[in-house]
Amino acid sequence: MLALVAELGPACATTQAVADRVGITQAGVFRHFPAKKDLWLAVADWLVMEAQARWAKARKSEKSPLAGIRCVIEAQFEFIQQTPAVHSLIFSRELHAQNEELRRSFNSMGTVFHALLTDLAKQAQAAGELSSDFAPHEIANVLLTLPSGLATRWSLSGRTFNLAKEGTRLLEILLYGMSKVH
Repeated sequence: MLALVAELGPACATTQAVADRVGITQAGVFRHFPAKKDLWLAVADWLVMEAQARWAKARKSEKSPLAGIRCVIEAQFEFIQQTPAVHSLIFSRELHAQNEELRRSFNSMGTVFHALLTDLAKQAQAAGELSSDFAPHEIANVLLTLPSGLATRWSLSGRTFNLAKEGTRLLEILLYGMSKVH
């Protein structure tokens, strides 16, 4: 399903296309997922669990809060680059309008990511790594815009640049601007 979304977009990832891709009948798809919305929810559940596992792993690998911010944001860039359908699904207005549970699932994922970044920003401020001129939730808001905005540019360019590398470069600019030392 994710490969189809990455190739064709969410609207063209039909149950027939899924069936053809995995080599079963469309009825076979419906034996596993009674409705198409159930298939989307299963995909969303996997994406949310995978993203959260990547953030947790990235956070554990670093000692300082600022390094934790870097690692978590970089993990998100790598996830989007390795799973291009993530961006398409999260920002698919059509899917959200047709599937309230899917919209809530992705909104919940964003809320968890925001809370993680807010907590890391608070810790980075307490450690003297980030300026306290900004509220931690505002820092998290700015940091959240970087992966989504850059992923949109990456998608529109036909994925012509290394998202993770460019994201890391731009993240450093943002963090420098929020640091105590200039």
